[in-house]
Amino acid sequence: MKIRVVSSKEEIDSLGDSEEIVHMAFRPSNKDIFTLVQTCPGLKAIHVPSSYKKTLSKSTEMFLEMQNVTLLEGDVWGHRKDINEYYEIKPQIFDRITELRIDGISDEDIRSRLEMETRLSKDLIKFLI
Repeated sequence: MKIRVVSSKEEIDSLGDSEEIVHMAFRPSNKDIFTLVQTCPGLKAIHVPSSYKKTLSKSTEMFLEMQNVTLLEGDVWGHRKDINEYYEIKPQIFDRITELRIDGISDEDIRSRLEMETRLSKDLIKFLI
């Protein structure tokens, strides 16, 4: 699974309509979020750093909820946008989720374990589960 990393509002217009998860590496305004949802009709989630999430308005959160777009909090650690515009979630993470489910581990315990094993945010792990 790939997460498209967007580092400026100018990049939003260049996104394809096939993007499903987007990480906003800048502080998006309400208009930026609205434009993103319009540009990417198949969008499932927007991933933003904690400090940026706290500044989003309730109306933006309600808009995303009405559009069935999940707002995720967290960072993409170690990603270099100059090398690749996508942050990739390795297939091994999905394999690990499946393995833990087969072992009868609850979703909450899987989230806790993967938080320790990976550098993914708890919101993103919860979304993947």
